[in-house]
Amino acid sequence: MTLMQLVKPSGAIAAVALLGFAGMSITSRRVHADSSETDSVVQIGLRIAPVKLNLNGKDPGLVGKGSYIVNAQGLCDECHASPDLGGFYSPDGNPFFGQPKIINPKGYLGGGADFGLRPGIGSPHIFARNLTPDITGRPEGGATFQEFLTILRTGKDFDHLHPTCPSLSASGQCLSPPLDGDLLQVMPWPIYGSMSDDDIRAIYEYLSAIPCISHAGTPGLPANIYHTCP
Repeated sequence: MTLMQLVKPSGAIAAVALLGFAGMSITSRRVHADSSETDSVVQIGLRIAPVKLNLNGKDPGLVGKGSYIVNAQGLCDECHASPDLGGFYSPDGNPFFGQPKIINPKGYLGGGADFGLRPGIGSPHIFARNLTPDITGRPEGGATFQEFLTILRTGKDFDHLHPTCPSLSASGQCLSPPLDGDLLQVMPWPIYGSMSDDDIRAIYEYLSAIPCISHAGTPGLPANIYHTCP
């Protein structure tokens, strides 16, 4: 056996080992990149939350991710901010006026915005729901996670405020066909319903960490907008 014959196998083994190590290095970098991205989403989410969060008994990672989705992607407060408590931006905090952006914490996700009339009996108005946690500590008026998941996936209205005509709700209001009173008519659940279970879980965890808004002393809102706060 010549020296060259000895060298070739050794070189091949070294090459295989080098490729294997390179593969391990690439994999490690990829995992690290994903981890860093996740961490940054959580950190950004916790930083941009416009209200003080109650993290007792909650997963900070899920809360941060949920905040990122709600505040940086979902634009939830633009529809669910409370007009009776000052609306979306704080005074002197409207960036469209060239001011530094300041989200109004007083009415944050408290609901109550009136989206106007819908065809039906009893002049039905559609109001944005109060997404804050009530005395149960669960968001959206005490919704369980399974209920919350169903709402985002299917648009099911568990409050049954506006059944389809000719049946009437307790408030004497109903929606005319082809509107389906069993479904939320304004909330874009057909879009949000495409999110993963993990994303929806993070949103739920975040909403359970924000302050409760009761709307006590504000007349004229539907009964399901009012919360009993801890």
